[in-house]
Parts: sequence; C-alpha cells; structure tokens
Amino acid sequence: MQIEELLNEGLKREYKVVVEASELDARLDNVLLEFRANAKIKGFRPGKAPLSLLKRMHGDRAKGQVLNEALQESSAKLFEEKEIRPAMRPEVDMASEYEDGKDLEFTVKVEILPQVEVEGFKAPALERWVAEVEDKDVDAFIERIAGQQKSFAKAAKTTKAGEGDAILIDFVGSVDGVEFEGGKGEDYQLELGSGTFIPGFEEQLTGVKAGDEKVVKVTFPAEYHSEDLKGKEAEFKVTVKEVRKPSEAKVDDELAKNLGFEDLAGLKESVKGQLANDNNSLTRAHMKRGLLDALAEEYDFDVPAGMVDLEYRQIWDQIKRDAIQTGEAKAEDFEGQDEPADADEAAEFRSIAERRVRLGLLLSELGVKNNVQVTQEEVNRRVIEEARRFPGQEAQVFEFYQKNEEARAQLRAPIFEEKVVDFVIEMAELTDKSVSRDELEAAVRAIDEEDANPTKSKAAPKKKAAAKKPAAKKAAPKKEAAEKKPAAKKAAPKKEAAEKAAPKKAAAKKPAAKKAPAKKAAPKKAADK
Repeated sequence: MQIEELLNEGLKREYKVVVEASELDARLDNVLLEFRANAKIKGFRPGKAPLSLLKRMHGDRAKGQVLNEALQESSAKLFEEKEIRPAMRPEVDMASEYEDGKDLEFTVKVEILPQVEVEGFKAPALERWVAEVEDKDVDAFIERIAGQQKSFAKAAKTTKAGEGDAILIDFVGSVDGVEFEGGKGEDYQLELGSGTFIPGFEEQLTGVKAGDEKVVKVTFPAEYHSEDLKGKEAEFKVTVKEVRKPSEAKVDDELAKNLGFEDLAGLKESVKGQLANDNNSLTRAHMKRGLLDALAEEYDFDVPAGMVDLEYRQIWDQIKRDAIQTGEAKAEDFEGQDEPADADEAAEFRSIAERRVRLGLLLSELGVKNNVQVTQEEVNRRVIEEARRFPGQEAQVFEFYQKNEEARAQLRAPIFEEKVVDFVIEMAELTDKSVSRDELEAAVRAIDEEDANPTKSKAAPKKKAAAKKPAAKKAAPKKEAAEKKPAAKKAAPKKEAAEKAAPKKAAAKKPAAKKAPAKKAAPKKAADK
C-alpha cells in the first residue's frame, strides 16, 4: 500500500492511497476460495470447482467484498501509521473503478481530533449557591399537594356550574349526523376550565344546571390525533346529571394518612428531605454552568468544522421544532431554510455550536486522562429508564439497545460527561454563597431559558490562547451535548402520591377510555442542548 499526503491544514487531512493490483488479486482469490468451499455447482464435487468458473459466476459479489475490505483495512492502516484520531467518519473518493490487474487508487479526506492540553489541569474556583430548606417552603409544597387532592360534592339542583365546578354528564358525539367511535360517554365527571376536552366544549357548558340538555357544537383541531376527525365540525348532545362543587383538602393528619404517612409531621419530614435533594440538584446545575463558563474562557483550541456543522444543524432543527410546537411558526415557514435568514443570528448559533463541541472534547479528554469510567450497570440502568418511557414496548427497547452498539454509546456519553463534571467539581475550590430557594430556582431557570433560546445566550467563549501539548492517543468518546442538564425533579413524598403532587389539574374521577372530546396532549418542548 502506498500513501501520499495531499493536504495537512489545521485539522484537515487528505491522503492518496494506492493498493497494488497484486494485493487485490490475492484478496480476490482468497474470497473465491471461501466461496468454493461452500458452493454447490453441478458437475463438480464440493470444493473442486475451478476458480475461473467461480469468478464468472460470483465475480461481482467477490469484488464487492474485496473492495470493502481493502478500503476499510487500508484506512485503518493509514490512521494507525499517521497517528490519526478521526473526528467523524472519513470521506473516501474512488479515483477509478476496481478492475482486474489494475491498482486501486482512492483519496481519504478526514478531520482529526485536536490535541487538547490537560496535563497539569487545575479546576477553576467555583461559587456554590446553597439554599437551606425553610419551613415556608415545606408548607407551600404541602399546600400544593392539598390543592390537588380536592374532591367534589353534589350541589343543589338549581346550582349553575361555573369554572372550577364539576358536572356529571352523559354525551353522544356525531359528525354530519353520524355518531363516531369513541364519541360517547356516561357518568363522566368534567371539571370546567380544566382543558380536558377540545377547545370550546367546556365553555359552552358554563351556567348549566342538573337536568339540562344541551347541544355543544365544536370543531376538532387540525392536529387532532384521529385522522377521521381532524378539522371536522361536530355536535355533542349533552345531558347534565349533577353539578358538583369542589372542596379543598385540609392540611392535617388525615391528608398525610391519605398519602401513606402516619401523621402530618411525617409528611413534613419527607417533604423537607425531598426539597433538600431538589436544592442539591439545583445547586449542582448552577455550579455546572459556572464550571463550563470558566472552562470556555480558559480553553481555546481548534475544533473540527464537521462536528461544529453537525451541532449547528441540531441547534437550528431544535429551534424550528420548538417554534412549530409552540405555534410561533408552521412547518411550511421553514421550507428550504437550512439555517437562519438573519446572518447575525446564524453566526451566534455557530458560535454556540463551536463552544459546545470544544467543551465536549475538553471534558472527554479530561475523562480519558483521569480514567473516568462508565460501568455496564450504569448503562443498563439508563436502558431501563428508556424502556419505561414506552409502556408495553419494553422488550423491543431492550432488544434495540442490545443489538445497537451506537445507540448504547449515545446513552453512555451523557453519563460519562456528568461523571467528568463531578470529578472536576470535586477538584475545585468552592466558595459557598447562601441564597434562598427562590433565588436558586430563578438562576437555574434562567440557565434553562438560555439553553432553550440560544440567541439570548451570553455564554459564547472569550478567545484566550491555551498551551497545546500532545494529548493521549485515545479516541475521544462520542460527544453528547456538553451543556445538557438534567432537570431537577420534584417528585411527591411517596410513590403513590406522585401524580397527585404533580403541577397538573386533577383528573376526573371516572375518565372514559378514548373519549373523542378529550384534547390531545401537546408535545413537551424539548430543551435545547
């Protein structure tokens, strides 16, 4: 094999590779011999067919295998010989077709990973915001739980339903006079103002009383989950059986017992511990951003343009998805728009992408040099978490990750990154600053909003030269978003209370399965990386 360097500029490399015809012929003979061992050809005993015949019968398939093997093995030998760590998949261009008796010539274009100086690394000094759990925080949390434990009691027959009241109804839906599947319900408790049903349904029932019959006319949303009902006008014949008034749960021992605790004191103690854990998560999130900002100021090295381009496209794709999901724009508004129309905005996105790639490579090198490891158990736990997101399809999820090494690497990457961040934070000199929970939450919320709205980001790196020494010759683990932060969790004190404590309106006591009026839940806005 002959190698000629054609380009050596920054992180870009290009080589001409020539594989001699003699080597290709030997490879082809070996492949044909493998074919002959298993080929069944009329007139010949197994393994005795002449190679010339096999070449006529299976030559194209054999040449395809030889070509793939030659390209892969030659590229690997090239990278080993030139001590290259590819940043992304190399680009291979064939100079000519593979022909018998002729040398194979091709070019390899590749971007290499930069040499990142981490020898003698010293963690930056960090400010750690600390929020103590106060009694008022505990009381406010329990009040929210109590607010979601409200029940409804039957009101007088003459009572007119208002927002916040519940009505017990029967309903039958039809489109063009024809009832449709899932459009019928009996003894359904609907809380007015909850947004449970499609827009316009609940509003038309404000002011009804027990015994009323009403025809509700609505139009199904264009994005409704049923293809047959999207954008259709419908009528619902509604019979009101009862009007029910809400009653808030009291914060007392009885509430605590309903949530699985012995008394109110036990509930408060559990909530206090939970809030303390939440505060710790918020503290770490705030401290992580401080660490990344400090590293971005200190380190400046060339990063592969291909990786920046990929990150840039991901940022832009995320922004487009968010705009469509929030109704700020429609999909057709972005047709043919591969990047922002505003040049300044595009430049800022690219600066953010460059920062993320640089921080990802830096954290990766720090992890490799300091032997930060991700255990198989940690990856398995993440697989289980992913499987839980798809009820009823757990087996398929497990099989997917078992067979897809690249997908497992994508799960491993953020685990590795968080462990490196923890490693660096442990090395850092920390100065504690006492703040309130509200201040801490506001600071982390600002970080989340900054990540979700890149054009408002103030985190672009300041250019400051950093010394460069050869890095360890280990390929950096696949880079995940360097600034992605797990959201602080606010689970209920007990598992059985999780849904009750979530910041959502209480569900009706007897939700009918697949009721047509039910509004499709809007997709959650994905945080920008």
